[in-house]
Amino acid sequence: MSYEGVDQMDYMVDEGDVVDSADEANLDEYDLLMQVTDTSASQARKGKDIQGIPWDRLHITRQSYRLTRLEQYTNYENIPSSGEAVDKECKPTKKGGMYYDFIYNTRLVKPTILHFQLRNLVWATSKHDVYFVSNYSVMHWSSLSQNLTEVLNFSDHIVPTERNPGTLTEGFTRTQLSTVAVKDRLLVGGGFHGEIICKYLDKPGVSFCTRTTHRENAITNAIEIFESSSGLHFMTSNNDSGVREYETERFQLLNHFRFPWPVNHTSMSPDRKLMTVVGDDLDGLLVDARNGKTVSSIVGHLDYSFASTWHPDGRIFATGNQDKTCRVWDLRNMSAPTATLKANIGAVRSIRFSGDGQFLVVAEPADFVHVYSTRDNYETRQELDFFGEISGVSLSPDDESIYIGIWDRTYASLLQYNRRHTYEYLDSLI
Repeated sequence: MSYEGVDQMDYMVDEGDVVDSADEANLDEYDLLMQVTDTSASQARKGKDIQGIPWDRLHITRQSYRLTRLEQYTNYENIPSSGEAVDKECKPTKKGGMYYDFIYNTRLVKPTILHFQLRNLVWATSKHDVYFVSNYSVMHWSSLSQNLTEVLNFSDHIVPTERNPGTLTEGFTRTQLSTVAVKDRLLVGGGFHGEIICKYLDKPGVSFCTRTTHRENAITNAIEIFESSSGLHFMTSNNDSGVREYETERFQLLNHFRFPWPVNHTSMSPDRKLMTVVGDDLDGLLVDARNGKTVSSIVGHLDYSFASTWHPDGRIFATGNQDKTCRVWDLRNMSAPTATLKANIGAVRSIRFSGDGQFLVVAEPADFVHVYSTRDNYETRQELDFFGEISGVSLSPDDESIYIGIWDRTYASLLQYNRRHTYEYLDSLI
């Protein structure tokens, strides 16, 4: 992973891009642009833009600006032109799937991104509860009560309240969050210098603080929390080429596996026997979760990978790459991917299989999230189309809701989509 901050990102349209500058524009038009409001499903059905963008008052139409974004958005690549070399490999797909309906866009939520390549900063623990990173804080949003609360401010001096072996009793101050994970009652935050901070959501204070390494380039690229036979465990993927597994009773390090390149993402198979390991190399690895030994290479991508996920059947997994593809793999035949799915404008930085295995959710760095039907062999997809950098995408554990964090100077927000059922009329009551 590149050791850089957010400078690589393209922003959604700034106010000066769509109207004249504040000095030259009509003041009412400028004020209108800055006073964006929330949008509900009923308002969207009546024609309001889901992000509240007042296209009828701007100097460009939505369709024209979409074309501009498709033409001008810059996809970051470590391997030059990797995103243009994959077209022949990509599986033809058709838009038109309707699996999730837009429900609400809240402007009260302001997601942010520290590192432009790391986009796992939004986590839903229920269909109503979402945790996300906003500057130095992890925040909680309740879509049911419409309440926003701060869970933990990482700019403060954080000192662990429990005395677990290996914890740094002095704690940390002003930790820059590069990634976060939340599951059940546990929140784990990862920092730009290898910091790991663990907090139980139903307990005061912080349970555990440690630094994975004192090497300079040790950013925590990803964290995965998973159930094991002995309770919750979590894994960290770091730029020092290491993957570390911790238990959460006393937060002891169980495994430390080393690889030839910086590790950007790791995910555990449902049976806890295998791990996908992807990073700063064209090839990924399937690894024995018990000893870290390579079982198989994952060969096919043309750039570095930053995402991976397992289908609940334990045989299928997917990887996301800067070559603008998500590739789906089958353990029974690793010679080639079973599907190569092309993004619209940029790298695939966050992917999730639904808990019931019916959908694969694929997030680009900006503007697009795709929901593929696994029952239709990934040939049909729903395209969620908006504007802004994506800080993360998360399915609720029951697959009823998808939440998308949008980071933008003007239109930062949290989008909510709900699973489509036969009783859609009920959303008029929400």
